[in-house]
Amino acid sequence: MSSLSAAFSLEALDTNPAIRDLIFAHLRENIDRMTSSASTTTPAKHAFETRVAEVKAPKSDINSLILDYLMMEGYPKAAANFSKEAKLQSQHDPSIQARQTISQAIHTGNIEVAITALNELNPEILDKDPGLHFYLLRLQLVELIRGTNGGSNIIPALDFATNQLGPRAVMSPEYLKDLELTMCLLIFPHESLDPQLAALLHPDLRRQTARQVNEAILMRTTSRREAAIRHLVKMRAWAESSARSKKKDLPDHIELGLNSGDDGDINLDKNSHDPMITT
Repeated sequence: MSSLSAAFSLEALDTNPAIRDLIFAHLRENIDRMTSSASTTTPAKHAFETRVAEVKAPKSDINSLILDYLMMEGYPKAAANFSKEAKLQSQHDPSIQARQTISQAIHTGNIEVAITALNELNPEILDKDPGLHFYLLRLQLVELIRGTNGGSNIIPALDFATNQLGPRAVMSPEYLKDLELTMCLLIFPHESLDPQLAALLHPDLRRQTARQVNEAILMRTTSRREAAIRHLVKMRAWAESSARSKKKDLPDHIELGLNSGDDGDINLDKNSHDPMITT
């Protein structure tokens, strides 16, 4: 999955057909691997692998999973192109373009732009989710501090923290702790931070926040937080864990092929600009 992970960005996926085709090919290959783990290099197969190899997922189902993923993750052009190529009925989601714009803004550190676009799409999302609003503003503060990088012009960051985050932080011990931790970025050189502080400047924080925002929008528009393939992978991880706990006869390791985490979550976008696949 390394070539897929390196190529999987919002801009590349929606504008570069070659990269898009590579991604589709990898998705098909790896989803097939979930239902067919037959090996061409190992003559002796475990009985479980033999049984799985006999199960074939219809290509139409795989294509539907891919299209659902592209729609839910916010890739409008890629979804339109793929639905045409796979001869699937195109899906309509009035929020997909806005979700892509918001996600791109978060991934590039333009949090004020993202918040404005989110309020234009649906102001109730942040009004009714103060936690999400706080962490978006906290990320905006991180970006302001990132811009100083130990310099002397810290006044904008201090003003923002005082006016925007201070009143919210006093309402929750968790918020106050997170704000205090973030303000430590103004004290220590960014090149020698401890892991807890360095995590605030790592791109993973942008990805995590972008995914949370996308899920909040989806809940308002589709009543679903994530793509169906995420549920499928989590179900698969649960099934394996349950089977092993009951001492079922399974191979020592069953390769999923989608960079799944310990909790069964998919990390298709690891080391990329895509939000959504990863917490």
